[in-house]
Amino acid sequence: MLDAKTIEIVQSTAPVLKEHSNAIGKKFYELLFSKAPDLYNLFNQTNQKRGIQQEALGFAVYAAGEHITNLEAIKPVIQRVTEKHRAIGVVPEQYPVVGETLLEAVKAVLGDAATDEIIDAWGKAYGYIADAFIDIEKNLYDQVEHQSGGWEGFRRFVIDRKEVESDTVYSYYLKPQDGKPIPTYEAGQYLTLKAEIPGEKYNHIRHYSLSDSPGKDYYRISVKREDAHNNAPAGIVSNFLANQIDVGDTLQFSAPAGDFFLEKVDAQVVLISGGIGITPLVSMLNSIVENQAQREVTFIHATDNHKTHAFKEHVKQLAKNHSNVKSLVLYNTPTKEDLHAADFDKQGFVDLDFLQTNIPSKDAHFYFCGPIPFLEAVNRTLNEWGVAEDHIHFEVFNPIAILGGQK
Repeated sequence: MLDAKTIEIVQSTAPVLKEHSNAIGKKFYELLFSKAPDLYNLFNQTNQKRGIQQEALGFAVYAAGEHITNLEAIKPVIQRVTEKHRAIGVVPEQYPVVGETLLEAVKAVLGDAATDEIIDAWGKAYGYIADAFIDIEKNLYDQVEHQSGGWEGFRRFVIDRKEVESDTVYSYYLKPQDGKPIPTYEAGQYLTLKAEIPGEKYNHIRHYSLSDSPGKDYYRISVKREDAHNNAPAGIVSNFLANQIDVGDTLQFSAPAGDFFLEKVDAQVVLISGGIGITPLVSMLNSIVENQAQREVTFIHATDNHKTHAFKEHVKQLAKNHSNVKSLVLYNTPTKEDLHAADFDKQGFVDLDFLQTNIPSKDAHFYFCGPIPFLEAVNRTLNEWGVAEDHIHFEVFNPIAILGGQK
């Protein structure tokens, strides 16, 4: 345990670290990659270039310091981070260099304000937090490796099928190259890809939600090809998958992970997706149809128009064939074809009036996934409606949102 003086120093200086969080994060990664360039293989390099990873680190440092005497208060954050650490292969031996570098970054940014006493206190705090993470991650590694069909590290899978779901979304059906069994998972969880792309110096790590129900002899992920737009470059990994990977090729994945999944209760469920955020929610929908035929489920999907609408016919058929399924579609920029067909329920966004008109009760469990602005808007709407906090569940892959959000 930490002594009272250390706790006092850490909690009193945490706001200072928050104020300088972006600069500390930037300096940290600059120092870290100069010391251990192989760690580039563990980080999303696109997030690095956009500054997202740096800001997330600063936020994490502040949050941990603020709650140093009660890490239980940030349990959702810890769960998300440790799940992702296990998925990408973080090991205990990497923690010391991270801690050492973090203190160097704090000292470099704060200068003389970071006294020896402050640096010593944060060093002790980091060791305390690191030990907690290492223990949790050890248990996760053990559980994954020893479950039926489980494995350690990354395993090769063959692309058994590749299907087009929309103008930009492709589904990949994955079967293990070794022909051995694979573990099941919870609807809503994800696989982690280690992409070895020709011409790229380092591996690229990406998390992709499993988009079919559990219990099959294959895994399925569905990936949106990110084209260049608004001065943003094209997605390196999504274009690699769309343009270079086909049936018969192999890819490496770690075992399913994630703390966002469909809870095993009988309550009515509302699944709300924006764009490619549909993937984990289709997994949940398929699972409900197959295993909980009496459970009422409303599936709400928001996207630009029919061209970007993945799984459109699949969800429509489920709603037609199963009385417990209701499907609602919102198009933000419908095409002339969409307007003529009138094959959607609203032009615009998910708002409180739309939910209250179509959802019988705010006592349902709400699961949602999509771009950050979409998540924030839906979350605000549910809070405005007065939905209980423990009935609100969402998935994000942006590091800052992971750290700042409730499960």
